Amino acid sequence: MPVFQFDAQDAPEGLENYWGYSPMSFLAPHCGYSSRGDLLGCLDEFRDMVKALDKAGIEVILDVVYNHTAEGGVGGPTFSLKGLDNRFYYLLSDDLSQYADYTGTGNALNTNFSVVRRMHRSKIESKAVHMHLGNPVSLTRDEHGRSGNDAPILWEIDSDPVLAGRKLIAEAWDPGGLYLVGSFGGDRWKEWNGRFRDDIRRFLKSDRDTVLNLRQRLLGSPDIYTKRHHPPEQSINFVTCHDGFTLNDLFSFDGKHNEPNGENNRDGSSENYLWNCGVEGLTDDPEVERLRARQIRNALTLNLLSVGTPMLMMGDKVRRTQLGNNNAYCQNNEVSWFDWSLCQRHADLHRFVQLLIQLRLRFAANPRGNFLSLAEFIERAKIQWHGVHLWAPDLSVDSHSLAATGYLENEGGFHLMVNAYWGSLCFSLPAVPDGCGPWRRLIDTFQDAPSDFLEQEAETRDPTTYSVQSRSIVLMTTGRCAIEISHK
Repeated sequence: MPVFQFDAQDAPEGLENYWGYSPMSFLAPHCGYSSRGDLLGCLDEFRDMVKALDKAGIEVILDVVYNHTAEGGVGGPTFSLKGLDNRFYYLLSDDLSQYADYTGTGNALNTNFSVVRRMHRSKIESKAVHMHLGNPVSLTRDEHGRSGNDAPILWEIDSDPVLAGRKLIAEAWDPGGLYLVGSFGGDRWKEWNGRFRDDIRRFLKSDRDTVLNLRQRLLGSPDIYTKRHHPPEQSINFVTCHDGFTLNDLFSFDGKHNEPNGENNRDGSSENYLWNCGVEGLTDDPEVERLRARQIRNALTLNLLSVGTPMLMMGDKVRRTQLGNNNAYCQNNEVSWFDWSLCQRHADLHRFVQLLIQLRLRFAANPRGNFLSLAEFIERAKIQWHGVHLWAPDLSVDSHSLAATGYLENEGGFHLMVNAYWGSLCFSLPAVPDGCGPWRRLIDTFQDAPSDFLEQEAETRDPTTYSVQSRSIVLMTTGRCAIEISHK
């Protein structure tokens, strides 16, 4: 989240801006995060934190806000840029009386102005960590609000030698209606894949006409990224992020509950593709809880086993809830905080995610020891698509199931079966190559822990079919792809 100085008072009365998307100074770390009271305390402590994390092998990516400021619109305060040169620092209406608001915060910086571009470059260069530019599509708008992918600010960032080798990640849409996923910036930019989020959510809630898109998302969204010859890693795959519902709430609510924000529930996105599994909000019903836990496992499985770069939200691996609030920017309280007791309460899900991550890393390495990207693994595995019947994937609008088989020559393979239907389906299993041994079940999200993810695969009793229960995912492996892993 943003770490430079922001206006904590930029929130409804009685609340506090907790996320930091209200920048006042682009070069100073937020003093409220420092334990020291002197002027350089926050700077020293931030540098020490980054060094310590780097030493521990943890990479730091900053979410930076360079498209607007805390000065807001006409009724907003004046901190700096409005007083320095309001006309040039901000995008204004033709008569200069109103601020163009493509960011949803009251104003948008005029990055066509050379001074603003130099200011942004100096800010980015001063950060000795990798950058994530939140909502940078607003930077592509010209003085009339029109978008251009050849915007000067993007060219300058792309070509800056100081930024060579840095990670650049774009949230490639803005509240003004621009949606540039798959077409933002140059080759260096990775993107939050909003299509992945929406298509996975719609498939898991059993919407119609979702299987064809599911196949694209599992393969790294080639319909979006290969058009510009971008690698699948360009896609940052996610189902949830800070700006929206938690994974637990995604399957616990049918609508947003942002009343505590003081804006009469008008804030936050209203298009979320939710399903509460039959009961709105928290419940003690064991069947509803089992279904919600299964849907959470399904979402995590699809995210971590899809080609691309997976991103998980804080607390999703232990079912953190925001009580249905999908815009908790002003909730500096239990709604936004992390409850560490969840790690014990939902240790079964925590274990499941740990094993999924190990499995992903295992799939990304050649069994003979040579490293492969997951995309290269999928390419070499020569994916074969099925439905409940072999060689006959049902991609129709009423389908809710898909299966895929991948073999590596002389190594074995895997077989994935996905069922978002509200009843069990009997899937046919493909023949196993000679010398690979039988299919062994590794994952079955319908099962309770520890059977949901076996640390040593179970051999299938029937080598020709497998019954995949309602709203669940099964992964089988064979040959050298059959593995033993442990979360310990």
